[in-house]
Amino acid sequence: MGNSFICRTKKDSKDVGSRSKRMGRSQRKPVSEEELHLQALSMALQQHQLSQRFEGSMSRRIGSSRRHAVSESFSAKQVPVNLENIKIKRFVLIHGEGFGAWCWYKTVALLEEAGLLPVALDLTGSGIDLTDTNSVTTLADYSKPLTVYLENLPEDEKVILVGHSIGGACISYALENYPQKISKAIFLCATMVSDGQKPFDVYADELGSAERFMQESKFLIHGNGKEKPPTGFMFEKEQMKGLYFNQSQAKDVALAMVSMRHSPLGPIMEKLSLSADKYGTGRRFYIQTLDDHALSPDVQEKLVRENPPEGVFKIKGSDHCPFFSKPQSLHKILVEIAQIP
Repeated sequence: MGNSFICRTKKDSKDVGSRSKRMGRSQRKPVSEEELHLQALSMALQQHQLSQRFEGSMSRRIGSSRRHAVSESFSAKQVPVNLENIKIKRFVLIHGEGFGAWCWYKTVALLEEAGLLPVALDLTGSGIDLTDTNSVTTLADYSKPLTVYLENLPEDEKVILVGHSIGGACISYALENYPQKISKAIFLCATMVSDGQKPFDVYADELGSAERFMQESKFLIHGNGKEKPPTGFMFEKEQMKGLYFNQSQAKDVALAMVSMRHSPLGPIMEKLSLSADKYGTGRRFYIQTLDDHALSPDVQEKLVRENPPEGVFKIKGSDHCPFFSKPQSLHKILVEIAQIP
């Protein structure tokens, strides 16, 4: 597998959903990285962007100077994968807070070129979904494009779910409510919480208690007026660069800066109800990112220790967005997990 990542494991269609916007149509002809980036940028520029920005400082992990690293080279042309070893070929890619389907453009291209079937969804109020983000108050609301997609799958079809960052809460919710539709769930530097926990709890060491965050944070958005409870949150641009993109290429950071929207607050403050006979029987895998400033490697290690998955993979030199900074390493891990019997 090369030296860009290490792993350890415990054990050695139809696209639906009228509100869900997605990337992932079949392409037989390889597409260059530049063409893919232009397509993603074009899509991002079409969406209506909220212009609210706010001041404040984050934790000590955000530096004023950004270390520039050489990002992993990207090519949509891959060595063919032995599809006979992969029973479930459909990947459903779920973005994290502030992102949208657009962020998966490299992963979509690599999986398609390998002969697999990726679909990237926009969660409610994200990407080019036109729902007002301030109206998204529950995890069920936020995850609806995913649940609609799963509900409309043919009865005998399953998918591999991949959830990034807070998108991990969405795939946990799906595992609990649609376990029969999910072959494997892959948490990509994601909030993999236990029963009764809130996605926000994962960040408590850095951000303090939920109550304190709601009272004092300068990153909150009051979409219904200052006198009403906050409806969302978003970091200022320079802070986002330090948190999410400390190893990503400048053009991908530029794409993110014109594409990211604020995140709904309600879903990350909601306690998940996860049962042993549904969520507990799902096949979970975790991908750790070892140069992550948003969800530190120590926190990720704590998540897998407290709620052990079937397998753990690690990507060296990756920031919080390996689909930008380490697309080839991420692709290889996704294919390897797909091949696990």
